[in-house]
Amino acid sequence: MARMKTTTLLLVAAVLAGCAQHSPKQHDPTPSTVDIQGAGEWKRSQHMRAYYDETVKTFANGTDIDVDAYEARSFAIFREFARANGMNEAGMIDHLKLIPRQVVGIVKEDPAVLKSYDAFWAALAGPD
Repeated sequence: MARMKTTTLLLVAAVLAGCAQHSPKQHDPTPSTVDIQGAGEWKRSQHMRAYYDETVKTFANGTDIDVDAYEARSFAIFREFARANGMNEAGMIDHLKLIPRQVVGIVKEDPAVLKSYDAFWAALAGPD
């Protein structure tokens, strides 16, 4: 189980890091270090907070959920996040397409990750 969670976390962190590289706030051509944890600005985003809230609501009655419906709601939030940040919606979905189902696995393995936004974010992208 621990190996699955580590693999999942690494995948999620890599996807978030890839998205952070495409952030409109990073147009400087000078080489820079990318925050592999998913970028603090993403954590502070109202859309990522909405994603957490949606996830908590989805799992409120246990881990037996409609995964397809959760994924669809997640993608709607990710599209809005892209629009709000001047990014391509299809590109954002392509970058984050694995996240909802990975989150389902994380929550099923450890429902405690939904106890707080910080715990949720750490499960997605690693500790700050």
